[in-house]
Amino acid sequence: MLSLKQSLLSSFLLTAFFTLPASAADIAAGELKSGSCVGCHGQKGISGNAQWPSLAAQQPAYLVNQLKAFKSGNRSNTMMQAIATNLSNEDMDNLAAYFSSQKPARAISDPTLAKSGEASASMCLGCHGLSAEGKGQLPRLAGQHPGYLEQQLNNFKGGLRKSGPMQAITANLSETDIKALAAYFGAR
Repeated sequence: MLSLKQSLLSSFLLTAFFTLPASAADIAAGELKSGSCVGCHGQKGISGNAQWPSLAAQQPAYLVNQLKAFKSGNRSNTMMQAIATNLSNEDMDNLAAYFSSQKPARAISDPTLAKSGEASASMCLGCHGLSAEGKGQLPRLAGQHPGYLEQQLNNFKGGLRKSGPMQAITANLSETDIKALAAYFGAR
């Protein structure tokens, strides 16, 4: 018969075994797989073009969710759908681990416009983190290209991207508000 100590140890080990992921994401494997990402998202995930987001320092859960959304067709982008279709869950985890481990980008923003967006930014920080660093499945906004952020806010407002909370928030934003918020987060 097992002693109380042995029972507790056995329970702990079984619980640990069944609650730990089968394998941890591999940053080096993610870096190797990132070659097809560099053309749009830049070296180490720092995009040089406002048309495409920077992935550096992005939340891993957010990156995986977006790749899965592209793969399933729940998020529409012909190029990303073609790429994501060929990724396994392990590939997605590894890419997310790699990009999230990179130093964050910092975009160039109009300082006056960025200052005007500061007052409205607090409505975003509860979900996206106090420093706009992102939280879990919610993306990092800090350092993102203002043009990219503007486009995404407009996509939520127009219903091209679906998210109940984001559509509710953007519904009352003017074009000026959107530009100011995008400039503010790009400068962070």
